[in-house]
Amino acid sequence: MEYLKFILYGLIQGSTEFIPVSSTAHLKVISLFLGIEDPGPSLSAIIQIGSVFAIFWYFREDIFKLNRRKQNLQIKSFFNNRLLNSIFIGTVPFILFGSLIKIFLPSFFDNILRSNLSIAIISLLMAFLMYISDISKNRCINIKNHKLIDSLLIGISQAFAVIPGVSRSGITISTALLSGWERKEAAKYSFLLGIPAISLAAIVEFLFSMNKLSSFNIYPLLVGLITTFITSLLSIDFLLKYLHSSGLKLFVYYRLMFSVLIILNL
Repeated sequence: MEYLKFILYGLIQGSTEFIPVSSTAHLKVISLFLGIEDPGPSLSAIIQIGSVFAIFWYFREDIFKLNRRKQNLQIKSFFNNRLLNSIFIGTVPFILFGSLIKIFLPSFFDNILRSNLSIAIISLLMAFLMYISDISKNRCINIKNHKLIDSLLIGISQAFAVIPGVSRSGITISTALLSGWERKEAAKYSFLLGIPAISLAAIVEFLFSMNKLSSFNIYPLLVGLITTFITSLLSIDFLLKYLHSSGLKLFVYYRLMFSVLIILNL
């Protein structure tokens, strides 16, 4: 049963981390509906490591492109200085906001904003934001021509993803679309911006949960991480292809149904 539980955690985390529906909310709500324990913020963040590995693997050819010049193999980093600066600027608000919450308001976020009612309300608000962003026009910004102010704006929105139910990918993609980004480029930038954010969240929770690690069985946890990795790869590929052609409407409808389902079961 322990292995099945962690496989379930991995499936939920991997299938919802990059889909704009909030992995944290689903880990909590679906676990409760199925009668298994809420993994909590600590285990949820550790499981996210599988999603980080998936981003690196999926974009491995973009991150490090091998070019043969003058019969010498040279590594050309996808992360040129401008993109590195962009990701750094977009990550700073997440670090500042997350640190303040972790230090000063840990119980408020764990107990109040992690409640089912809070998740349902936030999911409804996110559905509205995603709908507005999906019908916005003038999409001409991409990773190559975006400005650093665009990075800061998306980074500020990403900071609110620490609230269960918001969805990091949902709010960053929506903010990008409202700012005039192309759909596929918005999703791609959201994924790249997620590398430091998800990694830092996992590391911080790992350090804060050192005393709890003895309660986690290492082998089921590894199975959960592998499940998360595989499912995350499939989710990234699906979202990039689907968003480019169909937008966010499917996820808007899903969020509305998810919120209603939670409210009906309060």
